[in-house]
Parts: sequence; structure tokens; C-alpha cells
Amino acid sequence: MKLVFMGTPLFSVPILETLIQHHEVLLVVTQPDKPVGRKKVITESPVKKIATTHQIPVFQPDKLRGDYQKILDLKPDLIITAAYGQMLPKALITQIEAINVHGSLLPKYRGGAPIQYALFDGLKETGISIMFMAYEMDSGDIIEQQKLRIEAHDDYASLSHKLSILGSKMIINVLDQYRKNKISRTPQDRDLVTFAYTLKRNDELISFNQTSKAIIDRIRGLSPEPGAHAYLRNQLIKFYRATNSDIIDSEAIPGTVLENKKRLVISTLDGSIEILEIQVPSKKQMAVRDFLNGQSIIKMGDIFIEGNE
Repeated sequence: MKLVFMGTPLFSVPILETLIQHHEVLLVVTQPDKPVGRKKVITESPVKKIATTHQIPVFQPDKLRGDYQKILDLKPDLIITAAYGQMLPKALITQIEAINVHGSLLPKYRGGAPIQYALFDGLKETGISIMFMAYEMDSGDIIEQQKLRIEAHDDYASLSHKLSILGSKMIINVLDQYRKNKISRTPQDRDLVTFAYTLKRNDELISFNQTSKAIIDRIRGLSPEPGAHAYLRNQLIKFYRATNSDIIDSEAIPGTVLENKKRLVISTLDGSIEILEIQVPSKKQMAVRDFLNGQSIIKMGDIFIEGNE
């Protein structure tokens, strides 16, 4: 089949690579290059890098809703999307049928951050939904779904990768059924819809006035990018990995540093957590055991807060 593929992050890469192996990908549509990191280096999306490697033309419109004629001109059999990052215009999907690979068990977690929210909410399982695109966010009829167990050690990176591998296997079967005109359509139950909107800066903030589990789950959902953070004396401190701690001080205000020698332990609403990976201003991400070696930034009794003082 002749396809146009639309995707941007690492989640999209295994799906694109699988499509390249089995079908003719005429064009890859991805988000514009953007500045990344402290030095704001202009960086190509992971999907663009794969397309370039395979010498597939790349299209990067700032706003697809006003710039999609290039896709129409190719007259593909289908558009396949996977975490592209923009809504597809109604005029586009009414002329060319589009199928989306989505990282949740729809109708749960419609939106741009379904994998992160599955971790934030401490779910034990999630999955992939492959569905037809409709002109309402992630609302199209479902073609196929498969579940995936979320392990206790999973973070955003590991869960995203496992889901993308699952999605890449599913899409080949779906396209085979589509080609044979044996596709099924199941409308979503609107009463069960929940949303996982694209993350904003405030979603990265950690409030220690929550349970230990809720804090650990949010850190998992934000690791390795962009990282969860809280503030200490106007300094933004990032956390990438944490676990429950056995150090308890029932009198401590949530956010209080209870241990800062061999371990970094911070009190929570119902106990405490141990931070395992951290990043402080002007330093790289590192294991806490390395960070604590001679550091003077975090002291016993310090209290982490949600915003600048």
C-alpha cells in the first residue's frame, strides 16, 4: 500500500520503521525542528532522522490545517498517524482515510499524553488502540486494541517503547485486513471518555503534600524527559527516579529533607521517598549517591516547595 506517515517522537519510530519494511511510504510528515536543551540546539525529530536515513521525503508544516495540499497531491491509499502532535484538518481526512496508532485503551486517555497519564494514575495496564481518524480528538471508531502490563519499574521511556513495539506489530495486521476489506469498526463509548491533554509546565511540578505513591508515579511519568521538579531556595531541582523509604518522621512537613548523607530522603504526606536520580542547576543528571558526595546544595531540614519563594 502507498502510505503517508505522520509522527514525531521516539514512540513513532518503530511504527514508521515497520511500515517502511512492509509498504511504500511516500512521505513523512513531522513537527518542525525545534530548540532542545540549555543551549537551545535546533534538533530534528526522531521520525525525521529515520525518514532521512531511508531517503523518504519529509514535510514539516508549522500548521497543518492550512498546509496539506502536498499530501493530497500524492494520493496515498491511507494516512497513518502515531503521535504526530497536530490535529488533522477535516478537509484532509474526508479526502484521504486516516488511521491512528494511539497509546491508550480508548476511550480512556484521549489526547497527547496518554502514556504519561497512565503512569501518573498508577495504572497496572494500558495498551494500544488503532482507530480511524475523526474530526474530534481521538474519537474515531476503534479497529483493534491490545492490552499491555505496566511493570513497577516502568517509566515514560520504557513504557513508550514497549507500546510502540506493540503498535508496530498491530498496524501491519490492521493494514492487511484493510487491504482485504475485512476491517471492523467499533464506536467508542462516549460515557467512558477521559482525557490526557498534552503536558504543560505546571504538570512537571511535584507537590510533596501528596502520598508517596502519587509522587513516585508522577516522577515515573516524567522520566527521562522532561523530568519532574520542585524548588529549593529558588533553585529548580529535577527528579528522575524515586522509591519508597523506610525513614519516617510523622512531625515533618511534607517536602522536608530527612536524610542527605548516603541517601536523599524527603518526607511526603504519608511517609517519605528516596530520590535515586537528580539534576541540580548547572549540573548533569546523575545518581544521587554521586551527587551527595561533597554537595552543599541540599541540607538536612530543607523543605522543597512547588514554586519560587
